[in-house]
Amino acid sequence: MARKEQFDKSGSPGQPLIGGIHGKIVSLPEDSQYLDSSQLHRLEESFRGWVEETLRADVRLSRRRILLIFLLIRYTGAKLNEALSINPLKDIDFARQSVSFRNDDSGSAQHAREVLIAEALSQEFYAMLADPEFRNSIEDGFGVDPGFVRRKFYERAQACGFSKETGGPEMIRKSRGVELMQNNMPLPAVQMFLGHSTPNLTSSLVTFSADDIRQITKHFMEKEFSRKTSARNAFLGKILSLQRGDIQTLVELSTIHGHRVTTVITNDSVVRLGLKEGQIITAEVKAPYVIVEKASEEPKTSAENRFKGVVEQVNVGKVNTEYVIGISDGTRLCAITTTESGRKLNLKKGDEVWTLFNCFAVVLHID
Repeated sequence: MARKEQFDKSGSPGQPLIGGIHGKIVSLPEDSQYLDSSQLHRLEESFRGWVEETLRADVRLSRRRILLIFLLIRYTGAKLNEALSINPLKDIDFARQSVSFRNDDSGSAQHAREVLIAEALSQEFYAMLADPEFRNSIEDGFGVDPGFVRRKFYERAQACGFSKETGGPEMIRKSRGVELMQNNMPLPAVQMFLGHSTPNLTSSLVTFSADDIRQITKHFMEKEFSRKTSARNAFLGKILSLQRGDIQTLVELSTIHGHRVTTVITNDSVVRLGLKEGQIITAEVKAPYVIVEKASEEPKTSAENRFKGVVEQVNVGKVNTEYVIGISDGTRLCAITTTESGRKLNLKKGDEVWTLFNCFAVVLHID
């Protein structure tokens, strides 16, 4: 039996996504797979080792070109023809930390799609292109046959113990999109990142501009290379309102999916953070502060933040039990209870639940 999956039809079949992510729907077989983050990392390390293992300068230059093409597809989700059509010396903007892909035959800048990359990746590209020999080898673009590139991708996949199809450029592009969604990057941002023509913003009553989505995308690119917070639950959104009181201010924000998050912070914190309506900000909640209630109807509670979801994972420990709960549009929340409380809840994968947390449990961050 086939299962309906959400993803770009240009990608290869992928493992079923966790959560109800809305997007382009394709029919995929039940046993289909994609590369997860650890497998993508293994594949990347295989490419890097392959470059270093040769002593011949001409072979190393050729392999470095393939590595650069792999890194472009791996981290920008580009199609193979997009990656091969760029001139790295002209289309990688180190000031903006972005790559411009031409999506038509004219090569016009008006038809370019700009994709953001993390600062660390931008620096690596800069170092690669600073080598005079390498610069000369790609002065007029990659000049590589697509079939040759595919063969090298297949070889690296097989060297990792994967099937060769798993290492194809289309699969890597697809896996990148799945990876971003599993990291809770909002779907409209993923759609724009991958070059889909019509990002779905209809789920939110708040207008997010292209600049807003760019800022959100940049947040996720940098977070991927540097994870410094211990908070498991993060909502990236736009401030809707600031209701100032004598001592504290009530802050309400909306995510790109329309989820509303409420917090209360001191007036001094509002000034120190420079908060204003329309600003993009991150609201974080530590897992122990998230309460889980097994119910199909919204509970009557004083907790300001309430989200309906479905249990996706239950990890039982000796002292604590961790629950991973998918709310709408693929966003996941993590909650931790004592294992004794978990026994009383008796939650199982697939159960409908409500996740609740108080406005005082929310911490705001400006990235």
